[in-house]
Amino acid sequence: MSTPKTRLNLSAAGASVAVAIVLVAVKAWAFAETHALSVAAALADSGLDLVVSATGLAAIAYAARPPDRDHAFGHGSAEDLAALGQALFLIAAAGAIAAFAIGRLVSEHPTPILNERQGIVVMAFSVVLTLLLVAWQRYVAHRTGNRVVKADSLHYIGDLLPNAGALLALWLSAQYGLTRIDSVVGLLAAGVLLVGAFHIGRDAWNALMDRRADAWVIEGVDGIVDTFPGIEGYHDLRSRTSGGRVFIDFHVEIDGALSLEEAHEIGANLKRRLLEVYPEADILIHKDPARRHAHRKPPHTP
Repeated sequence: MSTPKTRLNLSAAGASVAVAIVLVAVKAWAFAETHALSVAAALADSGLDLVVSATGLAAIAYAARPPDRDHAFGHGSAEDLAALGQALFLIAAAGAIAAFAIGRLVSEHPTPILNERQGIVVMAFSVVLTLLLVAWQRYVAHRTGNRVVKADSLHYIGDLLPNAGALLALWLSAQYGLTRIDSVVGLLAAGVLLVGAFHIGRDAWNALMDRRADAWVIEGVDGIVDTFPGIEGYHDLRSRTSGGRVFIDFHVEIDGALSLEEAHEIGANLKRRLLEVYPEADILIHKDPARRHAHRKPPHTP
């Protein structure tokens, strides 16, 4: 299903794969020139980025497929599965970076660094290219709410600290012979990754477990339905999320004396109003005859 938001998500994922390929190539050359362990760590990180970004691109492309006979609600859960996988990867990467940094801090014989100037140029280029990618991913994630793009953006933000640490380590090695400062930056990067992985993983897990939509969405739907002309009551409001979509269904109570066509028109107008506010929602409205002398029931949101 090719929509503007799908195209934005695919552009962000495609840019991520392209950037990862470029970074792997330039960092491999830089490592061969400098033999710097910080550059080697950044190279390994970019190699993993390439795998994760390619997986994310495939998940977004699959999730964009329209509903079919076997997947009546679409394929959006592929995005949540990919985001959960990325969260697990981020946790593993954070642990590896932390272990690597601690190992370098306690080592009595740090590895000498060669050709620092070439390494500085490559790492500076890597930082600039990563910043440009993250800016585009943040823009897309803000427009679409896509969890895969958010997760991908997060681990590239996490890459900035190791890259900056490698850049600083190369400069300090060239100027003062110091080689340990990037280990401290690596520990900070591990902390950023862990916090971000928790948030991404929690949101993806909630979506896979059919947790209800965000409270602000439910409150907004309540406000519209509660004051909509022709609606005398409503109940059994349910919701869940899948990828970037929200599924909402509820019952409305309409005057039973109205014709079927009139009742249908009220429901159709209500749905159009809701879609104006929540264009990515999938909304199903059940119409019941209003119960005489009954009070309006509050919405039920399990």
